[in-house]
Amino acid sequence: MDPNHKFSKEQLVSKTVTLPRLNRLSPSLESTALKIMEESGELAQAIGKLRGLSGERQRMEEAEAMQMVARELVDVAQTAVTMMFVLEEQYGINLEDILAEHLTKLRNKGYCD
Repeated sequence: MDPNHKFSKEQLVSKTVTLPRLNRLSPSLESTALKIMEESGELAQAIGKLRGLSGERQRMEEAEAMQMVARELVDVAQTAVTMMFVLEEQYGINLEDILAEHLTKLRNKGYCD
């Protein structure tokens, strides 16, 4: 994707990401929450490397840093999806209802159509 390409409102409506249920783990609510925090910290660290905020003498090149940021962001997303599975499977939460409520909230706040 060209970072200089401009999208019209009609072109960029949503982003859909499909991530798998990790079937070789037995995550708990607590372990998954801690993992989200860990992965979020790694995302922040990657952004720090981009901006020269990590305390290191040498900053990373932007292209390399953005690849790291993207990888860490996907790790955060995978862990969040894992927590969604935990909520559904261990606590009986209907995430379809929660997602519908979330979209309504975003629309009511004027964040999207």
